[in-house]
Amino acid sequence: MTKPRLPKRILMLGFENAQILDVTGPFEILEAARTRSGEPAYEIELIAPERGPFRTSCGLTLTATRGIDEIGDEELGQVHSLLVAGGMGTRKLAHDTRVIGFIRRAAARTKRTVSVCTGALLLAGAGLLDGKRAATHWAFAETLRRDFPKIEVDPDAIYVRAGKIWTSAGVTAGMDLALALVEEDLGREAALAIARQLVMFLMRPGGQSQFSAQLAAQGVSDERIARVCSHIVGNPRDDLSVPALAAHAYMSERTFARRFSEATGLTPAQFVERARLDEARRRLTEGSAPVETVAHHAGFGQAERMRRAFLRHLGVTPNRYRERFLTAKRPISINLIAEERQNVS
Repeated sequence: MTKPRLPKRILMLGFENAQILDVTGPFEILEAARTRSGEPAYEIELIAPERGPFRTSCGLTLTATRGIDEIGDEELGQVHSLLVAGGMGTRKLAHDTRVIGFIRRAAARTKRTVSVCTGALLLAGAGLLDGKRAATHWAFAETLRRDFPKIEVDPDAIYVRAGKIWTSAGVTAGMDLALALVEEDLGREAALAIARQLVMFLMRPGGQSQFSAQLAAQGVSDERIARVCSHIVGNPRDDLSVPALAAHAYMSERTFARRFSEATGLTPAQFVERARLDEARRRLTEGSAPVETVAHHAGFGQAERMRRAFLRHLGVTPNRYRERFLTAKRPISINLIAEERQNVS
């Protein structure tokens, strides 16, 4: 008789002023995971520096079942993964030797250590990211790089795996990372089943960019640069060279390039490539046109040029990107999770 597989024990470290989705997003995905027998694949516990309730950054309160001082080394050896949330509270905890010491102690004994968003600052404080590539929320990437120069910070990745250490970008990227953990533990079909159950668009690969040209265009305060950004996003096939864009902004090329980079954090060429990438992704997932046709309409011209951009920013080829999307839309006929969980009304 086959001995039933015990669920993997997971500790989620929350704290005062944690970002609530950094906790609840991964928590929900891991809780949804089921083995083929219908049993939970994970046993998850929310812990904090102190036992009891703590207030998250949005004002809602979560409750930790235990404080970190209640968890000994022997117990940590039975824990599969430690997940560390992010949020504004990390600024204070980054200087808390007790919390940093716990993370370092847990990482030495657990099989996997994971941070969501600015939780990477706490892993960095514990020395766990030295010499490794790591991700965090794009707005804190420079802070991580400046304060911890031994880390290879990837400001663009959705999530990064470096051996037994995983880090992710902000907020919803923690859910992408959690799906990747499920995929590693239970297989791709299980992860896709959960993505469908939670109505997630698709499983984003870790190398996918955090950046959206359309969102960036909406956040530019310089009116003339904002107008140019909107023009780029809406007309990816146009001549989008610096001379053409500078003329559109009624600026000299040198002034335009400087003001554009100040307003967006990117060079005009970088922004144009991201906008064309957004358009190509939309066309790949909304239709069945050949890759060459998509490349033309997205402004890349040649399919090979588009392929290189996809690999650089998303970590997958255009064909693989489309394949991932189609796979995520297909029905999954395996009993990894209940079709309708009884506790969902």
